[in-house]
Amino acid sequence: MTTTEDARAVRRTIYRFARGVGQEEEDFVTVEEPLEIRVDGHSVAVVMRTPGHDLDLARGFLLTEGIVKRPSEIFEISQCPSHETEAGPGNVVDVILTNPQTVNLEALSRNVYTSSSCGICGRATIDSVFQQFPPIDSDFTFARDQVAWLPEKLSQAQRTFAQTGGLHASALFDGRGELILAREDVGRHNALDKVVGKTWDAGEVPLDRHVLLVSGRISFELTQKALCAGIPIIAGISAPSTLAIDCAQRAGQTLVGFLRGSSMNVYAHPERLVES
Repeated sequence: MTTTEDARAVRRTIYRFARGVGQEEEDFVTVEEPLEIRVDGHSVAVVMRTPGHDLDLARGFLLTEGIVKRPSEIFEISQCPSHETEAGPGNVVDVILTNPQTVNLEALSRNVYTSSSCGICGRATIDSVFQQFPPIDSDFTFARDQVAWLPEKLSQAQRTFAQTGGLHASALFDGRGELILAREDVGRHNALDKVVGKTWDAGEVPLDRHVLLVSGRISFELTQKALCAGIPIIAGISAPSTLAIDCAQRAGQTLVGFLRGSSMNVYAHPERLVES
């Protein structure tokens, strides 16, 4: 097995058929592996993800799941060297809390298996989300014609997707439409957790002057994670779910779906999208 430099894609032998003729070739395939997140020795979750930026993924997961609220609550975070794989560092992240007595670790020890496409589904309702995270209070606006250019900018940053065609992505843009950060993963929730974890650790959350673009369907979990990070505008290339729309309306988030060139559907709070 030959891996790419960042271990997010591997070469596998395939049989490519075209016009009835088959030929053996090598092609790049997206890597999917489990990552166990442990907090003070307690297994909190196992997520199926694409290796890379694992510490940011764990940070983002802990924040958006409401386990921690500030970077200072994490005393140490590291990748367990005893679980080394051929793709690189181990598939276990160990987190040590500064004050573990403030968290009910026994209640968190769920040994949850999380599929890459699903996230931690059904665990939270809209009501429970707003008990942890208040609605967004931001006067941020964004030029409507700038929204149309965001997918192209994201596409240029999706190096592994260009190889494999098998990854989701989340990207953060500033008020001028400049790409700040993009992350790819086999799971769309993981890609967003990597973005949130990176910016949160850098002290940049809340991201109340930014736009989030996701590459696929917009689920309730994505709007909830964006709310946690204080992101006022969410755009997606595909459709949102009803629960995502309900959450965005209540959260004060602008929600854009079916973003295809200058065409888009705005499902919540269109007033943030203004003429340039």
